[in-house]
Amino acid sequence: MLSEKRPTSLTWREAPGGEALRSPLRRLARSLFAISARETSFAVRRFRWDTEEIRQRLEGVAATFVDGYHAALETDPPALCERLDAVPPAARGWAYEGAGMALAMLDLFTGWRQGRLRRLLEGKGDPHSYLVNVGAGWTLGRLPISPRRLLSRLDPVDGWLALDGYGFHEGFFQPRRSFTDQKIPRKLSGYARRVFDQGLGRCLWFVEGTHPDRIATAVAAFPAARRDDLWSGVGLACGYAGGVDRPVIESLLRCAGSSTPAFAQGVAFAAEARERAGCTPEQTELACRTVWGAGAAAVAAGVRQAGIDLPADGEVPAFEAWRRRIQSHFSQGGAR
Repeated sequence: MLSEKRPTSLTWREAPGGEALRSPLRRLARSLFAISARETSFAVRRFRWDTEEIRQRLEGVAATFVDGYHAALETDPPALCERLDAVPPAARGWAYEGAGMALAMLDLFTGWRQGRLRRLLEGKGDPHSYLVNVGAGWTLGRLPISPRRLLSRLDPVDGWLALDGYGFHEGFFQPRRSFTDQKIPRKLSGYARRVFDQGLGRCLWFVEGTHPDRIATAVAAFPAARRDDLWSGVGLACGYAGGVDRPVIESLLRCAGSSTPAFAQGVAFAAEARERAGCTPEQTELACRTVWGAGAAAVAAGVRQAGIDLPADGEVPAFEAWRRRIQSHFSQGGAR
């Protein structure tokens, strides 16, 4: 479970072996694209929370993301990975997520010639590939890049998680547009809109401060066709970010109603992401046992099994075929 104390800051002055920025590109990126602490304040964002513990926990998640983002703007590997790996294991994925965003932005500025994001994913970022791909998707909310262009640089299956990152970004920084007006960015079409909604659902965990009734009300306000994907994101946040006890998870299960398989699939994705990174906190274990009736290791194994021999992208993308297999497994009583 995420420590209640914020991880040590990753600013360059404290980085192991870190040096000040020397590259003109990096100096420009840092000056143009730095994210201030104020931008992640729940009070500034007008998010809701019921306890200071929840606010501090979720703000800590956002702060760790921003630290990883700034670290990657400032530092080249291997010093970057030293900085990211200095974050406590339960929070490390968020630092890698932030780094994924920064490296994708730097790659975009250089026409992908440096392959920074690819090198991270093929190296020490591999155990955190879920989060790194999500982070890369934040660039869609910051730069005029098409989703197709970004996806062409990512894994054909895991790369879809970039659209989840885009959805989270828009929900976090544009909550009125995303949740009240229910707008979908014009540059999204087809299946990309569905994965975007998974990211929006994940963001509701933060916007509504983990409160099951508020989350359910927000999801119910959307057209029925969008609710499964939103609940998938809620499940992912519940299993990965956590911060709640069993009664809250049970309440979410009831609130999900016909979208329960999608909620369970999100929890399963969280289990696989945690297991792959080698650190499964109590919160993920609790979510899996409450939703799936099995431990996180067994649920993650089911996710990996469902990902074997996926069909090539066609009318149904491989990523969606993967999600459907997991949801079907849950509906048939799997892992209980």
